[in-house]
Amino acid sequence: MRSPGSSNKLLAGFLVTAFGAVAFADERITLRDVCPPGFELTDSNVCELRTLYDGYDSLNDAGVGGLKTALPSARDGFSPQQIDLGRYLFFDPLLSGDNSLSCASCHHPDLAFTDGRPRAVGISGAEVKRGAPSLWNVAFLAKFFWDARASSLEKQMQGPLYSPDEMGTSPAVVVQKLGDNPTYVRLFQQAFPDSEGPPSLGNLYTAIAAFQASLISLNSRYDRYAHGYHDALTDKEIEGMNIFRSFVARCAECHTPPLFTNQQIAVIGVQEPEGNPFDEGAESVTGIPGLRGGFKIPSLRNIAKTAPYMHSGTFHELRDAARFYTLGRGHALPEEEQQRMIVHWHIWEPQLTDDELDRLVDFLGTLTDENFKPKIPERVPSGLMPIGTVPDALGTN
Repeated sequence: MRSPGSSNKLLAGFLVTAFGAVAFADERITLRDVCPPGFELTDSNVCELRTLYDGYDSLNDAGVGGLKTALPSARDGFSPQQIDLGRYLFFDPLLSGDNSLSCASCHHPDLAFTDGRPRAVGISGAEVKRGAPSLWNVAFLAKFFWDARASSLEKQMQGPLYSPDEMGTSPAVVVQKLGDNPTYVRLFQQAFPDSEGPPSLGNLYTAIAAFQASLISLNSRYDRYAHGYHDALTDKEIEGMNIFRSFVARCAECHTPPLFTNQQIAVIGVQEPEGNPFDEGAESVTGIPGLRGGFKIPSLRNIAKTAPYMHSGTFHELRDAARFYTLGRGHALPEEEQQRMIVHWHIWEPQLTDDELDRLVDFLGTLTDENFKPKIPERVPSGLMPIGTVPDALGTN
C-alpha cells in the first residue's frame, strides 16, 4: 500500500537551476484539446473565431459607427494546445528575470487585462512612463503599444519581456529556463509536435500570441442591442449611444464600433499627470513632427473596468476622461507645446452638457463583457505562484 505522500512524489519533483528558476516536473499539468469559447475546432486541429458580426458588410453600412459594421480580420488559426500553453506561460513568473512578474502582473484578467495603475510597474518596483493597455480583442489589432511601434503580437511581447524596466530577462535566460523545466519541455512538444529540440523563442512567442488572440469580448449588452435585442439597453443608455455616434460629440469617428477603435494614431492634447515629463508619443517612433504627443486610439471595450484612463493614467474617473473632450481644443497643452503639436481635427468644442456627459458614461458601461474571461491556472509549470506580483487594487502587495 502506498504511503499518503507517495502519489504526490510520483506527480511532481523539484530542482533549482543555475538561473534560480524552479524546474518543476508535474504530470498533473496537461494541455486542453478543445478551443476557448467563441472558437470552432476544425478538422486540422486549429481554432477559428466565430462571431455574430461575421455576416455584416461594412461597405453597405450607413453612417459612422453603424450598428451593422463588420469587424476587422481576426488573428486565429492556432491549435487548442498552443493556446493553452500560452495561458500557462502568460501566468507564469518564470519568464521574468527574477521570477517575480508574469505577463498577467500588468494584464490581470480581473482588471480587464490591465493592472489598475496609472503606469505599469516593473521588476525593480519603479513605474514605467505609460500604462498597461487592455488585451481584450487584440486579435483584431494591427499595431501595438501606445505609440504603435509593433506590428504583431510576437513583436509586442518582446518589448516588456526584455526591457530592464519591466520583466527584465534576456532571450538566453528564457531559453535556458524553459529547457531546464521538464514540464515545459513536454508541453512545448505537445503544442508544437513538428518542432525538434528544446522549447524555442519562436514557439514561445507563438504560444503567448495564441493565448492573447483568444481573449474575445463581443457579447456585451451593446452587442445584444446591435444584434437586434432592443431591450438590452435602457432609454438613458440608448440616448448615450446616440450622443456617442452623433456628429456633435464625434466619439464614434475615432472609437468606431464594433471594435470601438479605428486603430489610428491621434494627437488629442491630453496633459500628463502632475510631475510627469511630456511624452512625445508616436513622434519618437515615426520621426513625424505631426505625431508629436500622438498615441494609438484604444478600444473602449470594457472601458468601465480599465481606470485610470489615457496613456499615462491622467484621469481616474471615466466621466472626467469623457469631459476632457468637451473643454476645448488644446486646452490642456503645455504652453511650450501649443505651437508645436497638431491636435486632431476631431477634437473641438462640442459643448456637451452635464446630462449628456452622464448619458455617455451610461452608454460606455454597456461595453463591458467578460463572459469569455479565461481561467487562471491553479498551478504553472515552474511551480511558482501563478501571476506573480499583482496590484494593490486586488488586495495584495
